Amino acid sequence: MTRPMTITEKILAIHAGLDSVKPGDLITAKVDLTLANDITAPVAIKEFKKTGADKVFDKERVVFVPDHFVPNKDIKSAEQVKMIRDFSREYNIKNFFDVGQMGIEHALLPELGLVGPGDLVIGADSHTCTYGALGAFSTGVGSTDLACAMALGETWFMVPETIKVEFKGKLNKWVSAKDLILFLIGQIGVDGALYNALEIGGNTIENMDMDGRFTICNMAIEAGAKNGIIIPDKITEDYVKGRCQRPYKFYTSDKDAQYSKILKYDVSQIEPQVAFPHLPENTKPICQVGDIKIDQSVIGSCTNGRLSDLKITAEILEGRKIHRDVRLIVFPGTQQIYLEAIEKGYIQTIVKAGGAVSTPTCGPCLGGHMGILAKGERAISTTNRNFVGRMGHTESEIYLASPAIAAASAVMGKICSPESL
Repeated sequence: MTRPMTITEKILAIHAGLDSVKPGDLITAKVDLTLANDITAPVAIKEFKKTGADKVFDKERVVFVPDHFVPNKDIKSAEQVKMIRDFSREYNIKNFFDVGQMGIEHALLPELGLVGPGDLVIGADSHTCTYGALGAFSTGVGSTDLACAMALGETWFMVPETIKVEFKGKLNKWVSAKDLILFLIGQIGVDGALYNALEIGGNTIENMDMDGRFTICNMAIEAGAKNGIIIPDKITEDYVKGRCQRPYKFYTSDKDAQYSKILKYDVSQIEPQVAFPHLPENTKPICQVGDIKIDQSVIGSCTNGRLSDLKITAEILEGRKIHRDVRLIVFPGTQQIYLEAIEKGYIQTIVKAGGAVSTPTCGPCLGGHMGILAKGERAISTTNRNFVGRMGHTESEIYLASPAIAAASAVMGKICSPESL
C-alpha cells in the first residue's frame, strides 16, 4: 500500500515511474515541457551543444519565448534572440515565439494550452511556478539543468515538503489575489516556504477565477517555495477544456497526506496590501501606507498582465487623468490579451487617461527597458519583485501592489486605494 501523498508528491511520483515518494527523496523524473527565454536560452543552447546531442528530446516540448529584452533594445539582446531563432530552425523547434506571436512566457504558455493539469514543467525562469495554478508541478531551474533536460527529457529533483495554505471567506472590496499572496509572503517571509511546495486552497480559492490563481502561484517563489500549486477543479476544467494541446490529468491530495505545516487565514480580515522596498515580505495594509508620492506606476507582467487586470485598471481610469507627475506604463501579458483589451475598450480608456501601453514584454519588471527608474525615483508596480535595483537605479524604490492600487495611485500621484478617488 502506498503512503498518502500530496498533489505535488503524486505528480513527481508518476513522472518518476514510482508508486510513491516522500519528502527528501532524490528522484529522476520525466518532464512534459522545458521552457527558456531570451536571457536563459542562449546559455542553455551553449551547454546543450556541449553534450554532443544531435537532437532535442521532443521538438514540440522544448519551448522558447524571448520576452525579457524584446522588442530587442540593443545589439546584444538582438544577438541573443538570433541565437535562439537559429537554434530553433536547426533543430526544428515547433514552439519558438518571436515578436508578434510572443507574449510574456508565463501568460503565453497557459493561454496556448502548452501546459496542463498533472504536467511536470521546468523552465529557466524562477516564475515557472505560475503553472501550478492549473494543478501542474512547475518550477524554475538553471540553464545548465535545462540544457540536459532538453537533450534527455528528464531531470532530477529532491521531493519537497508541502505547506498547506487555506484562505477562507469572502474578499473585501478592492482585495484581489495579488493582495492574498502579498499578505501570505508578509506573514511567512521570503524564505518562509524555502524548498517547500506551497499548496494553496480554501473556499476563497475555490471561488477564484484562473487569472487570480495564476497570480498567486506566480509569486510562490517569492516565499522561497519550490513550487506553488492549486488542486484543479471545475474552474480549471472550464479553462483547459478544448485548450490544452496534450492529454491532461487531475490530481488531488489525499485527505491524510502529511504537511510540514498548515496555515489558515480569514480573508475578510485582509485589506489591500503594499509591499515596501526592498523585499516582497515588507507588506503593510493600505491603511498604514501613509503619504508616499510616486513617479511611475507599472501595470502588467507575468503576475498581473491578464485581461481582468486590464479591466480593473480601465474601470478605475474611466473619466480620469493620470497625475501630471506620474508615468503610467501598462503592458498586456500576451498579444491575445492585448487584442481583447482593445476590443473591449480597455486600451482606449488607458490611453485617454494618459497611460502608455506597451507590446507584451518583461522589460520594465526586471529593469531591462521600457520603464527604467532613475536615481531617487519611486514606482508602484504590479510586478513580483522589489529588490534593490530591480527596476533601474539602485537608489530607486519599488512598491508592489495590485492593479487596483497601482491605477488609483497613478491618478492621485501617491500610493492610495480606489476608495480615495
